[in-house]
Amino acid sequence: MTVNSENHTTAPPTRRRFLGSLREFGPGIIAVLAMMGAGDLVTASVSGSNYGYSLMWLLVASLLIRFVVVNIMGRYQVLNIKNQTIVEGYNDVSRFYPWAIGIAALISGHLLNGYMIKGAGEAVAKIVTVGNPFLWSCILVVASIFVIGRNVYNTIEKGMKLLLAMMTVVFLGLAIYSVPDVGELIQGTIGFGIPANTGAFGVFAVALSLIGAVAGSMANFLYPYYVRDKGWKGIAFKKLQRNDILFGISAAIVISLSIWVVGAEILRPQGIQVSSLDDISQALTIHLGAFGGVIFYLGAFGILYSSVIGFANGFPKVIIDCLHIILPSRREQYGTKFEDDPLFKWFSLFILISPILWSVPGMPGFVEMAVFVTGLQAIIVPLVAIGLLILANKTSHFGKHKANLFENIILVATTLLTIWVTIQVFIGWFAG
Repeated sequence: MTVNSENHTTAPPTRRRFLGSLREFGPGIIAVLAMMGAGDLVTASVSGSNYGYSLMWLLVASLLIRFVVVNIMGRYQVLNIKNQTIVEGYNDVSRFYPWAIGIAALISGHLLNGYMIKGAGEAVAKIVTVGNPFLWSCILVVASIFVIGRNVYNTIEKGMKLLLAMMTVVFLGLAIYSVPDVGELIQGTIGFGIPANTGAFGVFAVALSLIGAVAGSMANFLYPYYVRDKGWKGIAFKKLQRNDILFGISAAIVISLSIWVVGAEILRPQGIQVSSLDDISQALTIHLGAFGGVIFYLGAFGILYSSVIGFANGFPKVIIDCLHIILPSRREQYGTKFEDDPLFKWFSLFILISPILWSVPGMPGFVEMAVFVTGLQAIIVPLVAIGLLILANKTSHFGKHKANLFENIILVATTLLTIWVTIQVFIGWFAG
């Protein structure tokens, strides 16, 4: 038996087939839905609109790399021999990490939820056609307060599974209804094709930016904390944890490729340039009627609102863990359950409520904010990637479960990519 973060016992999983394990999955679904957002939605549709199916393999590759990175983090939570959290492991690499990760998690949580809440409010306003986006953003924030309180992991897990099912049905349905070219779809996904209008260097730059951003995203830190909430600890949970995040990433691939198909089959033939979710919705309305636009916004709401809940519940865990490492007296006072620290509630409310500022009419749109937040992460992304590379190879922490050759190749490559992306971001800032 193992003990989870809520001091409940969790029995080792029974051996069962993959489909039978679906009921036990949860942390990967929550984490992946939190990681997805407006940026994924717009990027996939824009890429489909601009390049057709040619660059689909880039999207799949970036998500598979995210699987390697996040799986190592989750495996650390399950199997590290020091019984540490992922941030405690980083702290053993350098005492600087809890400060850097804690501050980055607070800023990232605020800014990421800034455009997620804004987009979710816009989606609801389009669906119900009553009230303005700012009003609905406020309503969603108030409603979320009742979801992200204490001891709500099971509630969030069930809600996320419903949102995942809705999003899969919506976007996969839209993709099928748009009648994709199956041959082109397969070739674009596994054929490593390069469209004539981009050139090898252009595709290389896109790949580096996409993979580098994915590998170093602060949202990757949420997964091991959801694994901790689930109570998975010990070798008996190794396979279940791996399949859990693999299922979540696979679902993200299906959803993202479905959005890409919509861009390739509907937006590209009409020559529509996408700069917002509304552009996609209008194109679908032209092609499928009013129903198509409503269906799209239901899926968009699922992606955006799941991120709002995931960030408001997950980032405070990371922040409190960092705070307890910096101030051990707080852990002695409140214990290892992060929700017992009174500051957890206030950090959670801050990450949920303060971003409403970005939904006030006249503020930048979430597409502009997505670009800004990605650029801002450049400050810490290389440090996160380097720290994970070192930690994943510590026999003193991982034992025989440290990173294998394939994982190390991925970690080294993505670490170099994050450094390259950071340099390019800073060059862009100074050049601008």
